[in-house]
This record gives sequence, structure tokens and C-alpha cells, in this order.
Amino acid sequence: MDASEKPKEMVTVNPSMSVGSRKWTKPDKAHALALLFLHGDPINWVSTHRYHHQFVDTEKDPHSPIQGFWVSHIIWIFDSNALANKVCSKYLSNFEERDRSMSVMNRKHERLSNVADLKKQTFYMFIQKTYILHPIALSVVLYAIGGISFLIWGTCVRIVMLLHVTLLVNSICHIWGKRPWNTKDLSRNNWVMGLLLFGEGWHNNHHAFEYSARVGLEWWQYDPGWYVIMFLQTIGVATHVKLPSQSHKQMLAKDNPKN
Repeated sequence: MDASEKPKEMVTVNPSMSVGSRKWTKPDKAHALALLFLHGDPINWVSTHRYHHQFVDTEKDPHSPIQGFWVSHIIWIFDSNALANKVCSKYLSNFEERDRSMSVMNRKHERLSNVADLKKQTFYMFIQKTYILHPIALSVVLYAIGGISFLIWGTCVRIVMLLHVTLLVNSICHIWGKRPWNTKDLSRNNWVMGLLLFGEGWHNNHHAFEYSARVGLEWWQYDPGWYVIMFLQTIGVATHVKLPSQSHKQMLAKDNPKN
């Protein structure tokens, strides 16, 4: 698996991380398994993630807290801005302007013009077309094994909990925490989220070195996903694993007098 391409442990070491952020792997069974979290198919997920990095914390960012906490946390998921305005209007200071910028962004996402590399791959196109069938199949299996209780806890509760935990990166990790790196965005390292999100809370690290397979750059920064990647590298499954150089870290350090 080529680490030059970019879901906690299935969301931190996942399809979106392997083809959208952390650089470490190619299409694989792990990518299909992550569909069970109902976080979106890899092509759409990576498209959103790439737009986030391209337009980070601007009006074109798909999920930035500059439009309010709840917009960055979950409202951005819905295409209907009318629903967002109705549910949480107090968090949107200028909804008409938000409407216009979201409309432009949605048209771009419909074209998925920033994931042409993935659209050329049969694996990802198959996953995109069959995306919803995977969690439905799992739900049927869970119901067959344990009835309604298995269905509720194994599908409904699991998906809602994992969804909100994952979305905390978009909201909390762009609002509260420390910024050891001089990045042109609002990303933060939040140690509570670092523990809760299996390392993804070191979000300022991620935005500073988005190519890095490791997000916990200090020895004390909890990042179990990195140990999984190292194991995969050891057995030859992950290759071309990228890490930030010392010179790059010095260049972006907040205590660098040149910054």
C-alpha cells in the first residue's frame, strides 16, 4: 500500500486518511470496512476534506467555525440551508451570504473536480455506487443475530456516537486548544480531543503537516493510529510513510523568530 495517497482506529487509520490526509495506503479492505460508520463514501469524504484544506476557515470552507460552532459541527452536512436556518438560526450571522457561498461550494462538490484521481479507480467508484448498501447489510445481520436491541445499539447508537465524536474535529479542534505551529487557519491541538479521538485532536499538527502519517508529533501526544501504521509498514502493507522533517517543523514553529 502506497503511503503517498491519503477513517478512528478505522477513522484515524482510514480511507479518508489514506487518500485525503494521512499519507500511507492504497484502496484496501479497510476502506470498505469504514463505510459501516456511515461517514460517507471515500470519494465524497475526500473531496470535502480536500476543499477544507484548500479553503480552510474561509467562507468556502465546508465546515469552519467562523460561521458558528453548530455549522462546523453538523449543520454543514445538510444540503438544505433552510433547515439549518430553522434549526439553529442564531449561529448564522448572515444566512443569505452563507447561502450563496454554500451554493457555490455545493456545485463544486457535485462535480467532485478535486478527486479526479479517485474517480479513475474502479474500487472507489464501486464503493461510491454501493455505499449505502454496506451499513444496511450490517444492520440486517445484526437484527438476525440479536434482534432489535442489536440493531439499535449496533447500528443507530454506534453511528450517532461515532459521527459526533468524529465531527468534534471540525468544531472543537478549530476553536479551543493550543497552536504550536504557525498555520494560516484556526486549527488547534486539544489534548482532551486527542485522547477521545485517538490522536485526531492534535489538529494543528495535522494542518501544519497534512502529509504526515503521524499526528501526535510529541512523545506524549497520544496517537495509536501511528502505531498501527508503523505495524503495517513493518509487515510491508504500508509504504512511503511520510513524516515532517526537522527543518519543516522549525520553519512553522510559533517560537521561530521569523514567524
